[in-house]
Amino acid sequence: MIKSEPKSQTSFYESVQRYFEKAAQHTNLEKGLLEQIQACNAVYEMRFPVKIGGTYQIIEAYRVQHSHHRSPTKGGIRYSNHVNKEEVMALATLMSYKCAIVDVPFGGAKGGVKINPWEYTPQELELITRRYAAELIKRNMLGPSVDVPAPDYGTGSREMAWIYDTYRTFKGEDIDAAGCVTGKPVAQNGVRGREEATGRGIFYGIREACNVSEDMHKLGLSVGTQGKRMVIQGLGNVGSFTGRISQDEGGIVIVGVSEVEGAIYHPDGIDIHELLKYRKENGSILNYPGAQSFGSDQRTLVMEFECDILVPAALENQITIDNADRIKAKIIAEGANGPTTAGAEEILLQKGK
Repeated sequence: MIKSEPKSQTSFYESVQRYFEKAAQHTNLEKGLLEQIQACNAVYEMRFPVKIGGTYQIIEAYRVQHSHHRSPTKGGIRYSNHVNKEEVMALATLMSYKCAIVDVPFGGAKGGVKINPWEYTPQELELITRRYAAELIKRNMLGPSVDVPAPDYGTGSREMAWIYDTYRTFKGEDIDAAGCVTGKPVAQNGVRGREEATGRGIFYGIREACNVSEDMHKLGLSVGTQGKRMVIQGLGNVGSFTGRISQDEGGIVIVGVSEVEGAIYHPDGIDIHELLKYRKENGSILNYPGAQSFGSDQRTLVMEFECDILVPAALENQITIDNADRIKAKIIAEGANGPTTAGAEEILLQKGK
């Protein structure tokens, strides 16, 4: 029996392992095999110098290959000043499970660079990205048949293009070089629809869940997505596309949104296209016309807003034992990696979410 979290500070990696232990009880696999499935096969921790503004900075970075049961390994690269080894291990572990669940022939991997990308110029980010890619190439941890990165929090098609170009510089003879990374710009052998794919997948998951009449009856909701109220935490790639597609194709009403600068709420609905335009012009979602604003110190309140569907689309460990009992949403559609801790899940299930 999985015990409740002893504290809200349970690490992301610990939470992932507890989810695994809960699921493992429903298998007939021997202990040794279960332990092998849990273990990260390769953890590479690196420090490298990059010249920024005339002085050298030592950059901390990681690449974790969780499982080599299928190759190549696959998983995004995160740029965040919160990056640490355990976080990247947890993310890589989840990638293995996600690939296995839908029978995609990859092992899980993940990368992380401990920087705040918004503190650097594009030229400085290019230097950091290319050096990180070079470090991976030198240790045979990047390549179409070895390990294939992708965008994650703080990265996008631009960074993937730099990685692709760096790989070609080292491995120009590789006819499959374009397969060394996914999420590239379409003009550089990228795939159309890739940018919106995660957000679209979140909407499809919501749509299918809302079409199960038995489940909707238990929740006291009507069948279908039309008119349901949604709150989105995080307006990056995943959150913005989830909002746009849910509004445009599902008739869902966006009533609340949060970003690093704070949160807004409007019970009658927020046009997501207008909000994205407003943020681009003003650099913030705060003071959006007609909506109630909450400052950065109150942005976590977005989890507790009145709604039918909550989409945590930012970082891990956002729904914890500290706030799970105050969440009013009846459906939680996880757009981030591991936003709900194991202990919080128990509370949500007990409340009938």
